[in-house]
Amino acid sequence: MVRTGLERLLDDRMDLVAGKRVAICCNHTAITSDFVHIVDALDARGVSLVRLFGPEHGVRATAQDMEEVDETRDPVTGVPTVSLYGDDEASLHPLPKHFADVDVVLFDIQDIGARYYTYQATLGFVMRVAGQCGVPVVVLDRPNPIAGLLEGNLVHSGFESFVGAFPIAVRHGLTMGELGRYFKAYCGVDCALEVLEVEGWHRSQWFDETGLPWVYPSPNMPTLETATIYPGMCLFEATTWSEGRGTTRPFHLFGAPGVDPQRLVKACVEESERAGLQGVAYRPAAFNPGFQKHAGGACTGVEVHVTDRSVLDAFLLGLVTIAAAYRSHRALFGWRSEPYEFIEDVAAIDLLTGSSRFREMLESGAEVDYSALKRSWDPELSAFEQRARSIMIYEGALERRE
Repeated sequence: MVRTGLERLLDDRMDLVAGKRVAICCNHTAITSDFVHIVDALDARGVSLVRLFGPEHGVRATAQDMEEVDETRDPVTGVPTVSLYGDDEASLHPLPKHFADVDVVLFDIQDIGARYYTYQATLGFVMRVAGQCGVPVVVLDRPNPIAGLLEGNLVHSGFESFVGAFPIAVRHGLTMGELGRYFKAYCGVDCALEVLEVEGWHRSQWFDETGLPWVYPSPNMPTLETATIYPGMCLFEATTWSEGRGTTRPFHLFGAPGVDPQRLVKACVEESERAGLQGVAYRPAAFNPGFQKHAGGACTGVEVHVTDRSVLDAFLLGLVTIAAAYRSHRALFGWRSEPYEFIEDVAAIDLLTGSSRFREMLESGAEVDYSALKRSWDPELSAFEQRARSIMIYEGALERRE
């Protein structure tokens, strides 16, 4: 039986909050196995809740991707709420005044195991300011839903952003609690940190093997399979093509008006074979995005199907499909031109991939040398893995895709 940090708090460790003024950084995923939300559970027990911090999408997940969250009070309990996602970079960080009347901060958000997912950056920012104010942070840990696999590279200097705030791998294999320990040990984030760990979880377990209920962690992350491909398919955010937001298959679908689906499928298959990518299949598709790029219009493109998650390199999948789209539909394909996550002078694709190397290789006109790319990541992945070992809580090693 897997028990989350929240359930351990409620069952065994109420001493952490008893008689204290408590702030909680959470969203709708902070539930028990019988679907009781952390705010409701602690409020019912008479805990003094003085403030809620909401990450991207908000405490109750009412906002879409990159949409300003306008919340000042929790609609259920009435607890004052501070959004940590707004219309500028400063809004991503809590202020020292937000901790003036707080004795302890609880952090309980389900991550999905990818660097771009902004909840882990929010954890680091909360820890940093709480530490400056002398307020301890307790992470109520949850499993990494896509298991303990390592993929991709680290963010290089000059390419830091909200989707790459700390030097961790694209698919990092750690839990939120372990990331907090990593930020403290290796990223200069100084605070008193306690991790209430998950009971009964092994790093090799996927979320659907835990017995815990799946709650979509953000509006366009409906299923575990979506989370499985997100470490790669998120890269389409950096293009002018839709990544299927507002459909029932976000990140599985990608395309744009005028795309030839058959030609794109052929390009995806050819590029996958060159890269040695396994575990996916492609089919021609048509879809109408309900949100963001090409919203309300008719798009044609491809749907990605996971055929074997045990061998799939999700980050490589993203590189392969981007390269296939770029090569097969050069006249229709473009990079996102507007500022991404408040960074104006760096291309969005470079922020997501952590450097300019992939984009420059693609734009040079030469075939993408996937083997050379992966070899170039080896030293930084090895360094990350070595550091991660020193802070890991759960049994099971981090595993790399060959």
